[in-house]
Amino acid sequence: MEYICTENAPKAIGPYSQAVKAGNILFTSGQIPLDPVSGEIVGSDIEAQTERICENLKAVLCEAGVTFDKVIKTTCFLSDMADFAKFNEVYAKYFVSKPARSCVAVKTLPKNVLAEIEVIAEID
Repeated sequence: MEYICTENAPKAIGPYSQAVKAGNILFTSGQIPLDPVSGEIVGSDIEAQTERICENLKAVLCEAGVTFDKVIKTTCFLSDMADFAKFNEVYAKYFVSKPARSCVAVKTLPKNVLAEIEVIAEID
């Protein structure tokens, strides 16, 4: 098992790793829209927050030597399903390979953000 950590994504805000590589599978922790440098929330709407989340995931994937086309499963959490369509517009720009996905509404997310995404990816 190998722990993945990059300065190009927000540091963990709890007792967890940004990602863990087990064999040829990468499991990322959920990313929220935090700026990796300031640690502050980026954006006040679902589009801006989803963009930041995807850029954070991109940094973690890159550190592990993986790209979005190797993602096999995502789990998405939204604070409001009314944001589903706008969330999908941004999500679709990054996950063009259309991995399997679950998307659920939750009562509250860390720091009261609008979305969170975690991924499972295959490593060559």
